[in-house]
Parts: sequence; C-alpha cells; structure tokens
Amino acid sequence: MTDKTRNQILLVLFIGVLMSALDIAIVAPALPSIQAFFGVGDRVLAWTFTIYVLFNLISTPLMAKLSDMFGRRSVYVMDVALFATGSLIVALSPQKFFSVLLLGRALQGFGAGGIFPIASAVIGDTFPPEKRGGALGLIGAVFGLAFILGPILGGIILTITDWEWLFIINMPIALIVIIMSWRLLPTKSTKSTRPFDWAGMLVLSVSLASLTYGLNQIDVQNFFNSLVSLNVLPFLLSGIVLLFVFQRIEKKAEDPVLNLNLFKNRQTVITSVLSAGAGLGESGMVFIPALAVAALPGVINTHNASYLLMPVVLAMAVGSPLVGRLLDKFGSKVIVFAGTFLLAVGMMMLSNGSLISALWGFIASGVVIGLGLSSLLGAPMRYIMLNEASMADRTSAQGMISLSTSVGQLTSSALIGAVAASMGGGVKGYGTAYMVVGVVAGLMVILTLGLKNRQQELNTVAQNAQTAPASD
Repeated sequence: MTDKTRNQILLVLFIGVLMSALDIAIVAPALPSIQAFFGVGDRVLAWTFTIYVLFNLISTPLMAKLSDMFGRRSVYVMDVALFATGSLIVALSPQKFFSVLLLGRALQGFGAGGIFPIASAVIGDTFPPEKRGGALGLIGAVFGLAFILGPILGGIILTITDWEWLFIINMPIALIVIIMSWRLLPTKSTKSTRPFDWAGMLVLSVSLASLTYGLNQIDVQNFFNSLVSLNVLPFLLSGIVLLFVFQRIEKKAEDPVLNLNLFKNRQTVITSVLSAGAGLGESGMVFIPALAVAALPGVINTHNASYLLMPVVLAMAVGSPLVGRLLDKFGSKVIVFAGTFLLAVGMMMLSNGSLISALWGFIASGVVIGLGLSSLLGAPMRYIMLNEASMADRTSAQGMISLSTSVGQLTSSALIGAVAASMGGGVKGYGTAYMVVGVVAGLMVILTLGLKNRQQELNTVAQNAQTAPASD
C-alpha cells in the first residue's frame, strides 16, 4: 500500500470520527431550542444526551467484534449509515413527538459507537508500526477538535437557521464518507476463536439503563418518598442486582466485556472511579447553555448560548498539553488532585446565583472547570493505568477508562435532569444540580489521596521494566 493510499484512508477515517464526535459537542447549543420546540421538562430533556451515550457504550465493543468477524469496511459503512439515518430521524421529528427524537439519538449513538474503534483497527491493519502512533494521535485529537468546533458551529447554524440543521448537515458528510470508505477501506476480517460476550454486554446494558432511568426519576425535594416509588425503586434494584449477575457472567466469559482482574489493584479501582467522575463533570457541561439562557435573559438567548462553552473548551485546549508536561515532573497524584479540586470549585461557582448573574461569572467558571477537566480526561488517568496494569491487561485497562467515563456521563445527564426538574428548573434547578456535581467532585478530591506519589510511581515503573518480557 502506498503512502498516498494510506493518507486517503486516514482522511476518510478523520472525517468519519469528526462527524460522530461533533454530535456529542454540538447537541449542547441546541438543548434550549429543542426544549422549546418539543415543550418537554428538564428531566425529559436530559435524555437527548443520555440515550446517545448509552447506545454508544453498548455499540462500541459489539461493533469492534463485528468488524473482526465481517471485515472493517462493511461494518464501518454500516455504522456511518446508521448514524446518518439517526440524524435524519432527529431532524424530521414532528413537534410534540419527543420520543421520535430519542429514537433518532439512540440510532446515532449506536452507529457512532463503532466508528472510532474501527478507525483505530484500520490504522493498525494498514499503517506500519513506525507510523501508527502519529496516525492514532491524529484520530484521537479529533475529539478535542470537535469540542472546539462544536459550540462555534452550533452557534453559527442556530444564528442562521433552526436547530434541525445541526443534524441535517450530517447527511452530505455521511454520504461522502460512505463512498470514500467503500472505495478505500480494507475488507480484512479475522477468524476469532473467542466468542463475543453477548450475555455480559446485554446484562450490563440493561443494568445501566435501569440505573439511569431510576436515577433520572428521583425527586430531590421529596427524596425518600420518590426513592420508594414505582418509578424509581424497581429500576434501581434491578440495576444493582444485574450488576452482580454481570460479575458472575464475566468470571466465566472467554472474552469478557470487562476484565475483572483489574479490580484486584487498588490504584486501578481508584482511577476507574475518578474516570467516572470526570465523565460526570464533562457531560455536565452540556447544560451550561440552558443555565445561561435562564440566568442572563437579556444577554443570552438560544442562538448565542453555545458560545459560553468556549471558556471550558479553550481552557482544556491549553491545559491538556500543560498537564502532559507536568505529569513527568510531579507525578499523577498531584496533577489529579489539582484537577479534581478545580472541578469542584468550578461547579460550585456555577451553582452561585449571584456569580452567574453576570457574564464574567460564566466565563470564570468555565475556565476553572476546563482546567480541571484537562487533568482528568487526558494523560494522567491513562498514565496510571499503563503503570499499574500488566502487559497482557493494558488494552483492557484502557478500555476500562473509556467504560468508566461513559458510565459517569450517563449518570451525570440523568442526575442533572432529575435535580433541575425537582427544583423547578431555571437558575435554581440547574444551580442546585451543579452544586450536587460539585459535592461529588469534592469527594473525588479526597479519593485522590489514595493514589501513589511520584516516588512510588517510579518504583512501580522500575518493577514493571524488570518483569516485562524481553523484546525481539
């Protein structure tokens, strides 16, 4: 394969991943307009984001396995087509039929779940070892680019036209990706001897869906009565019981969805919990435009609210490379402690009604939160996992971070929707929700004290180097 062909393959993969990543970031600006169009409450509105993340989580391991069995090209094209179909359903959702929009978002998430892992696998199939790192780095950087472009693009489109065009724009892009993919991508498939863990994936999916729904239905102001209601208790109990069932299934599975051996190490457990907390904070940013419209009615409207996500995004863009440099000097414990502390402070700032009654309050909060998230969503978490996991478990450990982050995202959207609705929405509702997230971030600060210090990390690295098998 020539370098020209590889570059063409990288281009089509880049466009496909960017398209799917943008739909996570671009939905935030549209939430106030979607809420007004369908006339739904804050609790229901949260499912616009939640259902996408849930089906994305379900799809990722499934599509990766299917691409091994049936070839990269056919499954990648199918995923892009599913994503495009979901986008069309969302755009054509009739007014007052919010369930149609949720169906489209679920289909979008299910299709998007396979786009990134298959793109990574294609790079592994087609690029020589010395060029894979750069190609994977470029594809991985798409997510950061999407979070920068999403609010800007969303704000521009909403200024010019209606929210539906945020999803219609996916159609021509998807068509180009499908045509290019069918012409360029390899059809490689493998005969895997290990069956896909269908039972584990199904049980985990139902468990997470049950817990998410139950959490979303809690009434904060009438907490204990709502907790034992039929809308909450059966779903929470079912979700918890299914987690124990999932554990038993994973112990027997030949190729488990989640490697339970990783939970034998305290550092990997702490890192997983912190990754979930990072997902909690990250998806909480989706509701900043809705809070801004309520807090600054004379200044912010549904067309320009998306620009208030820019302080978060720009702070992350500055903070992420800085964190990477500081990591080698100070170690992960100090960096993660600082990140969780900043996240907690930023969330509390958003919950302060008097502070966010001025535009500068939103900007300052966003900068603090962005700097905090840059420590939790970037290098430190994966650095800890690389140090602690054995050579054989490193891939599973990285997958565990992604799974934990997705679980945090699910929890956050359900939690914020429940708290905001319980408190009557608006500034009071979303302010209280961000206070709850701030309290969780405060608990994360305490949890970071259990991480290894720099010297202990260096000792672990040295031990791993001594026990690692010699390379050829």
